[in-house]
Amino acid sequence: MLPRLLLLSSAPRYLPARASRATRFPPLLPRPLPAVSPRPFRARSGFAMARHADASTSLPRGRANRLASEHNPYLLQHAHNPVNWYPWGEEAFAEARKRDVPIFLSIGYSTCHWCHVMEMESFEDEGVAKLLNDWFVSIKVDREERPDVDKVYMTYVQALYGGGGWPLSVFLSPDLKPLMGGTYFPPDDKLGRPGLKTVLRKVKDAWDHRRDMLVKSGAVAIEQLSEALSVSAELNKLSDGLPQTAVQKCADQLSASYDPKYGGFGSAPKFPRPVEVQLMLHYAKRLEEAGKSSQADKASGMVFFSLKCMARGGIHDHIGGGFHRYSVDECWHVPHFEKMLYDQGQLTNVYLDSFTITKDVFYSCVSRDILDYLRREMTGSEGEIFSAEDADSAECEGASRKKEGAFYVWTSKEVDNVLGEHSELFKDHYSIKPSGNCDLSRASDPHNEFKGKNVLIERSDPSAQASKHGMPISKYLDILGECRQKLFDGRVRRPRPHLDDKVIVSWNGLVISSFARASRILRTEAEGTKFHFPVVGSDPNEYLEAAEKAASFIKRQLYDEQTQRLQHSFRKGPSKAPGFLDDYAFLIAGLLDLYEFGSSVQWLKWAIQLQDKQDELFLHKEGGAYFNTPGEDPSVVLRVKEDHDGAEPSGNSVSAINLVRLASLVSGSRAAGYRQNAEHLLAVFESRLKEVPMAVPLMCCAADIFSVPSRKQIVVVGRKDSQEFEKMLVAAHAEYEPNKTVIHINPTNSEEVQFWEENNSNIAQMAKNNAAEDRVVALVCQNFTCSPAITSASSLQAKLSPKSSVRTAS
Repeated sequence: MLPRLLLLSSAPRYLPARASRATRFPPLLPRPLPAVSPRPFRARSGFAMARHADASTSLPRGRANRLASEHNPYLLQHAHNPVNWYPWGEEAFAEARKRDVPIFLSIGYSTCHWCHVMEMESFEDEGVAKLLNDWFVSIKVDREERPDVDKVYMTYVQALYGGGGWPLSVFLSPDLKPLMGGTYFPPDDKLGRPGLKTVLRKVKDAWDHRRDMLVKSGAVAIEQLSEALSVSAELNKLSDGLPQTAVQKCADQLSASYDPKYGGFGSAPKFPRPVEVQLMLHYAKRLEEAGKSSQADKASGMVFFSLKCMARGGIHDHIGGGFHRYSVDECWHVPHFEKMLYDQGQLTNVYLDSFTITKDVFYSCVSRDILDYLRREMTGSEGEIFSAEDADSAECEGASRKKEGAFYVWTSKEVDNVLGEHSELFKDHYSIKPSGNCDLSRASDPHNEFKGKNVLIERSDPSAQASKHGMPISKYLDILGECRQKLFDGRVRRPRPHLDDKVIVSWNGLVISSFARASRILRTEAEGTKFHFPVVGSDPNEYLEAAEKAASFIKRQLYDEQTQRLQHSFRKGPSKAPGFLDDYAFLIAGLLDLYEFGSSVQWLKWAIQLQDKQDELFLHKEGGAYFNTPGEDPSVVLRVKEDHDGAEPSGNSVSAINLVRLASLVSGSRAAGYRQNAEHLLAVFESRLKEVPMAVPLMCCAADIFSVPSRKQIVVVGRKDSQEFEKMLVAAHAEYEPNKTVIHINPTNSEEVQFWEENNSNIAQMAKNNAAEDRVVALVCQNFTCSPAITSASSLQAKLSPKSSVRTAS
């Protein structure tokens, strides 16, 4: 019998794996899988390989393979491997059928550290390439460009072995049914684990001698997964009390995993999972509304402490801004160094939320830090926002191999050479030592990869450090900022990590939201707040412009006005992949924020159009909820309803919130339809909300938001070019309130008035009744009643403050 082949290197420091916490390698997130009988899935001695191995297809060293004609950065990284790679497509499938051989499918992404390792060890090796070329048709897939393909085979590997990750290595029949799979394989056997060469030989033998059993097993696996992952709900109603119970149970589970010493939920490796923060803040808000202030403070306190620990840790790039993927240790110190766009967008939003609650500029400055990094390093000439930066880079020009974190780590001597007189102060603040500082935890650097190197971490409060050095805190912070600027200027001269300049619609949607929200929330920072590098102190309006430019790029390059469809990604032109559920859902959420935080009603119009198209392409009208793909590509053999809120939220969770928001913006049958679809969606996942709410924290929030009888509406009426309008809009967003919608209308703008007359005549009438050339008014509406017109921003903020709500309730 073939051994279970979810095998990794003998002792990798970390692997970005989407696995259960029971596995010995770090998970991207725990993913409770559906109950599927394991019997048909077992890795057996019967596995796939080719009968016709008579014609070797090995490539001469250095010769380009088929991937050289692709635009995708990950595929291009493999364009000169001796492996005869194909991109995912009919040419490869036809070749496998013609030769009657199985497919070796390798899935990764361009900034994946262990993908680079497997390429260097195996795919650049002539011996491995000969086995692959003689016995298989080999296909490379970027999981970011084809998340639909990745979802099929990652789900299979997770169900079969209890965990998964990237690189994902799966063997398929020519009709694309999975036969067996794993993640990273070393080239040769090591410590009792089979290497890739051994696996290839065993798979060939299995294909030659036990093919029927193998193929049948794969077909049954896909059939069972399809049934389990396309769950429906006969009833379109949620059980009474379920939303509140799910939120509380999820919060209780997260609280039980809270680390009071270093912050965060769970143990090493630690991932900044923003949906957990969103759930805890939502729960704290509900406790506060119920008059349970001490419990609310405890819940929110976990969040605030965790966010501070993250921002002070090495997972945060103190020199250039932004956050790395995750920390390999419990103290947020030594990270896996890649930077992903989806992390930046979500983390910005939770730091913004924390600022609105606490008014502590620590959180607003971290938000600015991330957004300024995105504008400086990750934004293209037309406003498009790129996907990721790699973890690996060369230590010096001309180096033959790249190293993890080389761009980001420092020796004590390097810091001395750059900073001169302030070197000791800076090293003391960031715990920099001549011997290196990656020894805070046994998990930080178990193989001494960073011996003599330092990852910057703040272990003491700046005020205490300033006192220690006998200077005012303002001067101390100025010096630190100047030092970071000097180190940044020095770091720029190092070889940079690879930039994946692919533009992904869903991830841009997340960042459009954070840029738009920052444009108004940051207006409430205390006057005279001083910023220090890498924060540049931008006018918040610049963030709104960044959001508008990103949205405009997507509409111009990745949206077909005639079909009203999105394409998934862009690099030197749109990709072949269609828009997926996440692309529509995340972009709609970003567009709603773009409108609500002050931009044109055209974005709201487009959000409504996209929601209509999302319903057409993905909604299961009879069974409820949304599938992840349109179901039009026959090469994608599994269509699922995703619910797991992991490193990214699920498209269904985001859609449920979008539908509630849209229903509060429009009226009549359209609003009713949105709410019906939202409730049916939530009913589909009722068992998940009941049994494993920690797997679906954002869906818990969505269910609770849906359950609120009447969503608060804040309607601002006036000319949008006036300062008073700006102040009123800032006041409307000054408090943390998940259950509110902000509507703004200029009664002198015929396009806006017409939109509201067609979609919600009540709003148009409010604008007509409160139109005045020289004033801006706001109305706060809930439970079918609106407040008298409010004519000053300060009065609106007082009306919306939690203290005001408590007084009104009492």
